[in-house]
Amino acid sequence: MLKVKDLHLFIAAICFLWAPLAAAQKTAIINAADLHFLKNLTQAVLDSSRIHPGQPLPPPFGVNRTGGTLIRPGGRTTYPAFWIRDYAMSLETGFVTAEEQKGMLLLTAATQCNQTQITRGGGMIPYGAIADHILMDSGLPVYFPGTYAVEEQGTRAFGWFPPYCDQFYFIKMARHYMYTTGDRAILNKVINGTALSDRLEIAFRVPPAHPGNHIVHSIENYRAVDFGFRDAIHITGDLLYPSLLKYEAALDLSEIFRKKNNSSKAARYKAIADSLKAAIPVIFTDAGGMLRASTGKSAQKDVWGTALAIYLKILSGKAAEKAAAVLSDAYAAGTLAYKGAIRHIIITDDFDSATAWEGALPEVRLNQYQNGAYWHTPVGWVASAIWLIDKQNAQKLVKEYIAQLRDTDFRKGSRFAGPLECFHPPSYTRGPVYLTSVSCPYIVLKRITSKR
Repeated sequence: MLKVKDLHLFIAAICFLWAPLAAAQKTAIINAADLHFLKNLTQAVLDSSRIHPGQPLPPPFGVNRTGGTLIRPGGRTTYPAFWIRDYAMSLETGFVTAEEQKGMLLLTAATQCNQTQITRGGGMIPYGAIADHILMDSGLPVYFPGTYAVEEQGTRAFGWFPPYCDQFYFIKMARHYMYTTGDRAILNKVINGTALSDRLEIAFRVPPAHPGNHIVHSIENYRAVDFGFRDAIHITGDLLYPSLLKYEAALDLSEIFRKKNNSSKAARYKAIADSLKAAIPVIFTDAGGMLRASTGKSAQKDVWGTALAIYLKILSGKAAEKAAAVLSDAYAAGTLAYKGAIRHIIITDDFDSATAWEGALPEVRLNQYQNGAYWHTPVGWVASAIWLIDKQNAQKLVKEYIAQLRDTDFRKGSRFAGPLECFHPPSYTRGPVYLTSVSCPYIVLKRITSKR
């Protein structure tokens, strides 16, 4: 038996060893227990989002006839098709197998537009465009939001061209597959007559951009959705969010061609990334430090875009701290977040009393969907930005986020539908068991925690 003196020494030793861990927990953006919960919930949501070959979808959408496993934007009745962006945004969770990645990458490549088309509604699908979503029952691509009918796509409501984001997410899919598997040979794989590496470059050039600085740009007569998480919003001019995605895609292509031992192309895409990184703060920063969504219609302070720019280090140093202070102050004032979820626009920056964004579809009223509802998808980017200047506020935001996930966790039974796509008090909700509501924050919070 231990003597009293020995017991005291043993306890002291345990306390000595535990103290650094306890201190680290207090200074971490998320504690170990909450990160573990988030990891398990993310994996459960992703598992419920998988549709295996031959597996039925919610009626009347048939079964998965594509021959491979596909990942929907969520479980239960959420979006019964394969959405490229939601899947690509969830890749870095580490929960998608190499075989699954390969199948979805090749399906996306095979449905890339090989011939410019004009839709019945007057829209144009340009050569090289990547689908907005792919129907599982038929394997057919739908390039525009708002419909599951191939023949009905491409109407004015969602712009005259497909969204600008999916081309860059296609590149992200290829880069991530190469990174996790080491399979470089896939770049030379010929799909419908064109090698995958060529398809990536073609996709990169689809969204219109300024020749000098490579910023993605549109005007009214050629408008497209800038980013699918605001496809109900009307935005024109120089466009922040797809320019951020293009910056990432340029770095991805630079790495891809470095692996192919093509130093000239690697340097070319690195130069494009550098140009975008220099231009974005100059073009989009407002007097208060936030980045605006655009320079045309709906040129408002963009919470998601600003936070992502800080995360990508496009905004850094004093510029990042200035923008982060705006987010932190808005969070403290209650105009940014609700139950750990984030608006697209700070309440005080709403365009007027009837709409958050200057332009929105008439049926999307204030404080609904992308026009003022609260979303969990960007909470990791926002929390990591706030962390730069106010660690307590960042920790509090993450705690509120985890608390809401615990309260609504779909694993507790059919009465529970969380994580939700978005919501707003007192009773507005949309989208049960939504993947990016957990996958995107998990990717960010895991990365921040692992760096400590």
